[in-house]
Amino acid sequence: MLNFRLRLEKFLSARNQPLDIVQLTSDASTREYFRVKWNNDPAIACVYPEPFAAEEQTYLDVTNLFLKGGLPVAKIYDFDESLAIIVQEDFGDMILRDVLLKSDDRRREELINEAIALIAKIQASTAQAFEINSIASRLKFDEEKLVWELNFFKTHYFETFRQTKLSETDDKALTAEFTTLSKELENRAAVLCHRDFHAANLMLDKENRLRIIDHQDARIGSAAYDLVSLLLDRVLQTPDEDWLTRKMRHLTTEREKLGLHPIDFDEFETEFRLQTIQRCLKAVGTFSFQSVFRGKTHFIPFIKPMFRIIRQASEDLQRFPRLREIIQSEIER
Repeated sequence: MLNFRLRLEKFLSARNQPLDIVQLTSDASTREYFRVKWNNDPAIACVYPEPFAAEEQTYLDVTNLFLKGGLPVAKIYDFDESLAIIVQEDFGDMILRDVLLKSDDRRREELINEAIALIAKIQASTAQAFEINSIASRLKFDEEKLVWELNFFKTHYFETFRQTKLSETDDKALTAEFTTLSKELENRAAVLCHRDFHAANLMLDKENRLRIIDHQDARIGSAAYDLVSLLLDRVLQTPDEDWLTRKMRHLTTEREKLGLHPIDFDEFETEFRLQTIQRCLKAVGTFSFQSVFRGKTHFIPFIKPMFRIIRQASEDLQRFPRLREIIQSEIER
């Protein structure tokens, strides 16, 4: 295929749009992003490495689903399957993660609570996902997917990042605990999840309204999944337990406002801790892989804080003893 920029120029020329193109920082994927002019207004062009079929394109599918649910995602202006381009609404450059770092405590709490309300709204779109047969409704955090992510952690933290190997005994023990954890989380997977709902995938537009991006990987998962991602992704200090409890309660309250069935809070706390272990281990695997293979060493400082969060969650549950021992050893290294 033509390179990314040449394809975009061809796309814009065919639609009589100006070749006013500014490349933006790409994410960890193989996509590239550009700011362009679309009917004299700014827009974002996402250029994929390969052609796609619109009916199978997850970003188009999930955008349609989220818009039907009244969720604040970018509107699609145009796309081209053969050139592998999607042009969409431009939300600007204000990433929530950056805003939180500069905000006072009160504003930070307001923004986090607003984001939690969006999680509830995503979960409220679960039934619609099935009604329209969205791709997201056909994907699930089942045992196979969850175990795959946990094995990704084992491979890329120990072998890729640490350049060591678990003993056969430890490997078998972790495999057994990971299987148990994954089965329990599969049984709790019942709602639509963004799947990567952290502060770098939320933006504030020019009216300071929260907007959701990078939602193409949505799937069915636990009610705690996106909350874990929002509160515990890339933190350097273990959050206060009382603060986490307040945020869990905020999500259950927001769900009830939308008419979703009430969740037993004790059960939800257990689910949150189970999901914390799985999601944070998955994150450590990603950080390890990205730092070694893609040179993104800025992820390394987040590894030990993730381990401390995992240790705390497993201690609260009083479960997964071999994982606790191994994590404790890694913290003390």
